[in-house]
Amino acid sequence: MDKNRRSLPQSLRHYLVNPLALGYLGVVLAVCLWVTIDAVSASSSGDASFAGLWAVLATAPTSMLFLVAGPVGLIGIPIGAIVQATALGALYRSITERRAGATEVGVSNA
Repeated sequence: MDKNRRSLPQSLRHYLVNPLALGYLGVVLAVCLWVTIDAVSASSSGDASFAGLWAVLATAPTSMLFLVAGPVGLIGIPIGAIVQATALGALYRSITERRAGATEVGVSNA
């Protein structure tokens, strides 16, 4: 069996625990908190708001696959956030590992 094979939780942790992925998840969390606060304040005033659209846009394009009416459509936001953060984490790992490998061989970035 290949020693480099990881289980799904190990792979997710490998790609999600880095500054880029965690920063993106922080931005998505901040947007979702803002949308929640806006929804509570808009419901008390009786005025409609399009603030919820920002949560979908922050996790697009993955969250747009789940655009259905009602609360079921909200499942696309956390799924989109995890998929996008994993992609950003994979990009971050690829760049940093490539850069670390280049300096080990003796190639300078200067």
